[in-house]
Order: sequence, then structure tokens, then C-alpha cells
Amino acid sequence: MRYIVGSLLLLVSLTATYAQEMAPGNPAATLDLTTEAGVKAVAGVWRYSDTWIIETDFFAAGADGQPGSKKVKTYDYAPKAGGADFDDASWETIKAADLSKRRGNGRISFNWYRINITVPEMVGGFATKGSTVVFQTALDDYAEVWVDGELVRYLGQNGGSVVAGWNAPNRLVIGRNVRPGQKIQLAVFGINGPISNPPTNFIWVREAKLEFFPGTENGPRAIVPSEVNIEVDRHDSAIDQIVGRNPKLFKLAEGFQFTEGPVWTADGLLFSDPNANTIYKYSKDGKLSVFKTPSGYSGPDIGEYRQPGSNGLTLDPQGNLVVNQHGNRRVVKHAADGSEKVIVDRYEGKRLNSPNDLVYRSDGTLFFTDPNFGLPRFGDDPRKELPHTGVYSLYKGKLKLLTTEFTGPNGIALSPDEKFLYVGNWDDNKKTVYRYEIQADGTLRNGVLFFDFTPIKGEDAIDGVKVDVEGNVYVSGPGGLHILSREGRHLGTIVTPQHVHNMAWGDDDGKTLYLAARTGLYRMRFNVEGVRPKARTLSMK
Repeated sequence: MRYIVGSLLLLVSLTATYAQEMAPGNPAATLDLTTEAGVKAVAGVWRYSDTWIIETDFFAAGADGQPGSKKVKTYDYAPKAGGADFDDASWETIKAADLSKRRGNGRISFNWYRINITVPEMVGGFATKGSTVVFQTALDDYAEVWVDGELVRYLGQNGGSVVAGWNAPNRLVIGRNVRPGQKIQLAVFGINGPISNPPTNFIWVREAKLEFFPGTENGPRAIVPSEVNIEVDRHDSAIDQIVGRNPKLFKLAEGFQFTEGPVWTADGLLFSDPNANTIYKYSKDGKLSVFKTPSGYSGPDIGEYRQPGSNGLTLDPQGNLVVNQHGNRRVVKHAADGSEKVIVDRYEGKRLNSPNDLVYRSDGTLFFTDPNFGLPRFGDDPRKELPHTGVYSLYKGKLKLLTTEFTGPNGIALSPDEKFLYVGNWDDNKKTVYRYEIQADGTLRNGVLFFDFTPIKGEDAIDGVKVDVEGNVYVSGPGGLHILSREGRHLGTIVTPQHVHNMAWGDDDGKTLYLAARTGLYRMRFNVEGVRPKARTLSMK
């Protein structure tokens, strides 16, 4: 994975419990986003678009009560502008004072208001660092509020993200422990009403304000698993056998700097936050704890590093935890007593760049990628000793450089029969996944382009790669989590609220995919079992 330039987008959890968890009393400071002064304070611009009712296909209910296979004609709307990375540059810009103007394009009418907020350092005399931020808006007549691409499905929730009542305010926490300069994307979907008796009037914004409360909670935390919005772009009917007709995504935890490298163990999920130099554990009972810190580096110059900690995690064939350490520039094995054994840290006497992702063959052969993303200055860093970024294998104690053709070798995975190796490339100009035939000695041959994601719109390049027992390949790439057949057909894309950077199959049956997505942790059930290391109970002193 690669670091996010500047401050990370704030991931927001909009659960039903938030209304009770808000900081009590009056806010320490407020900003009115219906005024030019308020909009200027957050360096924002209001953008507007009507929506249009469009005809589309749907699926009638099957015997299980879920959408079945029979297509029926129904209606949808466009544009779908709730996503954090939706491009609204061509939309109309409107002055804050014009939010009260009547808008809409029909008797049954919908529209969008969007604004990107940058948390200011000061609001009045209040320092915002570490504070809790609440957004309150009221539309005539109804509103749904998306925050950084998320709309939690708690229907009728007071103070929540969805319709709460005719002309009622939507009030929700959009940030905890915020940092000056942090970005928050707000998208407000307007609806005129009453919907059962549509009037001849329109939609306008009655209220839009930010409230800042002194912070009461810091750092990552587990939440009550909460269903969040998800879309599936279906390119091939075969995807229905994998995800089903009505897939659901649940958020499990939030507040991390950057989640990466998950692996399932017998007592829960381990995952990295390379920016925080920490490995976390999400247990089967839904509890979050620190498994190990520091996880990747403790040098005196750690302040220069954006991602000094661990990245990819896996289990070797014996069930030992194996960790790629960015800052220490090595691959290590963890013992139960907390000690580390260096597996590999050099190639031909020169230090590795920053090992990123890894996978084991059943015979103990280790394959891993070594981009330069963990170095403070990437490829221009004076600490860099190797002239290349490479893909390696460690076979019977011998390290072999397999290829240097990738500018940013990243995600890596084996086919279920271990005959092929998949490698993804993080490069904005070459978002590709290659497939290689694996030789008995761990070397590669006949590398072919498996899929080119470069033309696909969306943020980020190629990150995590995983496979299921049927040979389908799961790729975190631009626009979402892509699913490819074993032949390289693009079956579809799961569009998540936040960009997925890596994933791991888990739970007892191996059909749950845990998603490390920016500052949050999610899970999603599938109809097929994934390929994963043998789970083992791990402890750390």
C-alpha cells in the first residue's frame, strides 16, 4: 500500500448509539455553513445537482424474501453522488446564502448538496485538535447525509444519517479526535415531500452547521457492527453466485490512521496500522486491543517516516505469525514470547526497501513484494540501497529476485493449486495485475498480464490481492474491490464507502472477507470460501 498524501480522510461511523454518545452540554464553538464566513473557515465550496428518475432493472423477491432471478422494470435515480471520491467538479457552485433558494426538477423531486470540509485549526478561540465534530442539517422537506462515502442504514433514526421526519433535523457525529487540516466530505441528498402527497413546491436547505465539542474519546475503537451502504457493479452473471443478490457490508471498528495487512487467526483478526506503528487484534467477541507496538520500527528518526510500522501479515505453514516491517526493512517471524527472528532483510548484502505483502506456499516457500513505500522519500530516499523494487522468493533458505518489472510491487497471492502467482502493481500510470507460472524451486516463468485496471476510473492503484477456492481473484483497485474469474474475466466490482487496501478471509468457514479500508475495519459474507493460511491461536507477551 501507499500512504495517503496529507491528512487522511476521517472515517466516520454513524451508528444508532451516536445520539447518546455525543458530548453533553453546549458546543465550545460553531460554524454556520449557510454563511460565506462559515464556508470560508472550512475552505469549502457548496456544489449542487438535480437528480433524475431513470428506468432500470430490478429482481423480484425469491422464495427467501431476497431479490431473486426474475427481472422486473423499476426506477432509480442519477447521479449516485454519495461516494467520497465522486467527481462533482462539473456541478453548479452555489453561494452559502443561496442554499435557501428553492430547487428541484419535478413534483417528485430529489437533489444533491456536496461540500468538502477542512477542519480549521481554530474556531473562534477554540482549538479544534482532538475535538468531536457534529453536523446538523435540516432540509425542506427531508434529507439523507453521507459522510466520507458512508450512509448507515438505520431507518427512522433520530439524529442519524437518514430521513428522520418531515422538516426534521439530521444530527450526527462526523468526527472524533479530529486534527486540523483533516478532510471530511459531506453529501446531502434532498427529497421533497410529503412523499405520499407530493406538493408543488421544492427543496431547500434550512440549516447546516458544525458544532465542536471538547474531545472525550481518542484513538481507535470497536463499534457495534453496523451495516453500511454498498453497491455491486455486476459485469457478469457469475458474480451472483459469489456475492448473492443482496450482499451486506458491516463496519466493525474505526479511528485508525491507516489499516492494512490483515490475517485471520484462531482467536480473531490481526491487522496493521503502519502509520501508527501498531498491530491490532479484533477478537471473535468484537473487542479491539493492541497486539504489538512498535510493530515495525523504533529508530530515533521515526518522525521522518509516514509508514514506519508493519504492513503485510500472514501465517507460515506451521502457524507462526510472519510480519513485513516497513521501517526495519525486513521480514520477521514472531515467537509466542514476543521475540522476533529475522527471516530476511538483505539481498546480495544490500538492505531491502520496505517489504509490503507476502504469501507462503504449502512447502514453506515465501513470496513477498518489496516496493519503496515505507521509505520516507520513496525511491529518492538516500537510505535506499537497491537499484530496483522487486518481487522475491525465499526457497530452502535462499533468497531469489524473481522480477524487477514492477514500479510498485504490492499485493501478492497464490492460486488455490499453487501453480500461479498473482502480483499487483501500485502505479497510477500502470494499474496492473500479472500472473506467473511457479516453478518447483520458487522461481517464475511465463509472466502474462492478467488484468489491466489502468483505464478504470477511481482513486488509488492496485493494493491487496486474494483468491477463493474456486480460483476467483479479488483485487483492491481503482473504484472498489474487483472480482475476476480464474480466466481473467471482470465479474464485477464491490463499491465500498472507503477504499479497501487489503483483505483477509476469516471466520470458521472461511467465507467472511475482512476489509482493511483506510481508517476502518469491515467485514462481508460471501457464498464461496477463501484461500487462507492455517489459523492458529496467537499470544504475545
